[in-house]
Amino acid sequence: MTAPAIGIIGGSGLYQMDGLTDISEHVVETPFGPPSDVIFGGQLAGRQVYFLPRHARGHRILPHELNHRANIYALRSLNVRWILCVTAVGSLQEQYEPRHIVLPSQFFDRTSQGAAHTFFGGGIVAHVSFAEPTCSPLRQLLANAARDLGLPVHNGGTYVNMDGPAFSTRAESETHRKLGFDVIGMTNLGEVRLAREAEIAIATMAMITDYDCWKTEEEPVTAEAVIAHLMANAAAAKQILARVIPQIPAEPHYPEHRALDSALVTDRSLWPAETVQKLGVILERFADR
Repeated sequence: MTAPAIGIIGGSGLYQMDGLTDISEHVVETPFGPPSDVIFGGQLAGRQVYFLPRHARGHRILPHELNHRANIYALRSLNVRWILCVTAVGSLQEQYEPRHIVLPSQFFDRTSQGAAHTFFGGGIVAHVSFAEPTCSPLRQLLANAARDLGLPVHNGGTYVNMDGPAFSTRAESETHRKLGFDVIGMTNLGEVRLAREAEIAIATMAMITDYDCWKTEEEPVTAEAVIAHLMANAAAAKQILARVIPQIPAEPHYPEHRALDSALVTDRSLWPAETVQKLGVILERFADR
């Protein structure tokens, strides 16, 4: 088994990772189909890192077209045990301004994609604990790095995940704001939920590009309007990642790394062989029990 690795999932504006050496390309086949793109491996600060552009190079995949199961499975098959996500979001609260960074600690699901946000089924039932969706120690590393760089960062907050691809109506935006949600996006919930099932610790840098459309004194969000913010956010994300990667523990020991210990419900004797084979690396450490 190769050494535990760190995964980076890049969002809008972040399609490649600077500073990687010994770069290799990995075309990974998964039981859930192909991931978004080739996965780029390399060394950064002495650590093995794998980078996956969420929407593919050139931004060719819509949010609801993303195959989150394939993406997370592919990274787990490369022995990724920590994932740092970078994702563009809209702000739902005045204090979170464009080019600020929010590190979500909670999620609210407004998608219609729930069935695609689990690896399980097919005769094996698992219910992972998800009260604390992201990894607190990883969030703290990100927060410290951003502050050291003088970047505006907020450690904690609720990310509401909508389907897209259209941006919110004003009624939706105002409702989400009144419910107390902090940022809104179209992609990250599936990644976070599946990472928990794959026993990967995960944290997210939600990079704010706009105020959605609730702030009536400003123009509603458009794709064209967020480009400048995206480029600035991507540059900030790269700086933070370069600082955080060397600080991630060498061995997986967070609670997330044993999330399935208390999640698997179906008796091992009843597991269908074909489902065990399909889940592969997800159930690998239970294979000899």
